[in-house]
Amino acid sequence: MTLGVLDGIRIIEVGAIGPVPFAGMLLSDMGADVIRVDRLTPSGLGMPRETRFNITGRGRPSVAVDLKSPEGREVFLELVAKVEALIEGFRPGVMERLGIGPKETLAVNPKLVFGRMTGLGQTGPMSQTVGHDLNYLGLTGALSMIGTKNAAPSIPLNLVADLGGGALYLAVGVLGALLESGKSGKGQVVDCAMIDGITSLLASYYGSSAAGQWVHQRESNVLDGGAPFYGLYETADGRYISIAAIEPKFFSALCDGLEIDLSDMPEQYDREGWPEMRRQFETVFAKKTAAEWDSIMKDREACFGQVLSFEEARHHPHMKSRSVVVESDGVPQPAPAPRFSRTPSAIQGSPSPDGADTDAILNAWGFDTQTRDKFRASGAFGSRK
Repeated sequence: MTLGVLDGIRIIEVGAIGPVPFAGMLLSDMGADVIRVDRLTPSGLGMPRETRFNITGRGRPSVAVDLKSPEGREVFLELVAKVEALIEGFRPGVMERLGIGPKETLAVNPKLVFGRMTGLGQTGPMSQTVGHDLNYLGLTGALSMIGTKNAAPSIPLNLVADLGGGALYLAVGVLGALLESGKSGKGQVVDCAMIDGITSLLASYYGSSAAGQWVHQRESNVLDGGAPFYGLYETADGRYISIAAIEPKFFSALCDGLEIDLSDMPEQYDREGWPEMRRQFETVFAKKTAAEWDSIMKDREACFGQVLSFEEARHHPHMKSRSVVVESDGVPQPAPAPRFSRTPSAIQGSPSPDGADTDAILNAWGFDTQTRDKFRASGAFGSRK
């Protein structure tokens, strides 16, 4: 097993959906010893699948604990005493009602980093409102900016809210707090809300808006599909290519590849000329296949790319050369990211069924036989039924 940058760090991941398991995967890939404390019954998300396909659950053994029982809380707090960090994704107040909130956990482990993941944050008038990533994306204003002008906003999978504004900020917050804890000897709570993370991702757009440079209508700006030199075009074979020739030098190279004389083209940043520019691009790109355009643009600095399918992407020569997608337990999946030169990350194991590793965890984490037997007899933990 590879010793990554987080080797020696122990983390509890309280079983959740969406951003928390993704953050747990990132931390595990970087070498942290993460265990998942799962419920005795399913969460009811409604999208079950075979365990080995639960890629974001990779690398973490699982113990199923009845956190509503006194015995379950006791064993949970004994686990907390042995870790550097904890991440959870319950609604605000749930951990407190279970008796395992920041007050109780920091009492047994004053250096603990307590990472909390929600959509709307721990405070505020909507903090108890139920929702999923799409609701939070809409609340921040980001969703209104994505898509075409004369249609509903486009749903960007759950990449922007759950993962970008949620999981990544949770991982960064926990890592930052761990660094500070190592200096101060004190733990703290990390309040990570998707609405905070998404809004943080909008920093540049807040600047553009304040400067009067952002048109608040979809497909009216450079980066939202409004600019013809930053967009998608259909080719002769019904496929699509992307161009992102924002800088004049790249725009010039693009026009050269398209055999369009710059003198016949509207000035690049003249918005009045964008419709005509788009018509020219559409006409020319429709004359050749995506592969033909790829060959033409290959040696030009035109910021050009094919739009590959999900399956095609992992077989692309560049993706294969970097092993961006690997196989584990026969399942293709993303390789750990980012990459470290001296202490490389690695997939620490296949996804584990909920509660399957109870005995192994308690053995590895120093619980004696008498304690294990006591909790087993109480029904406080075990394999999920």
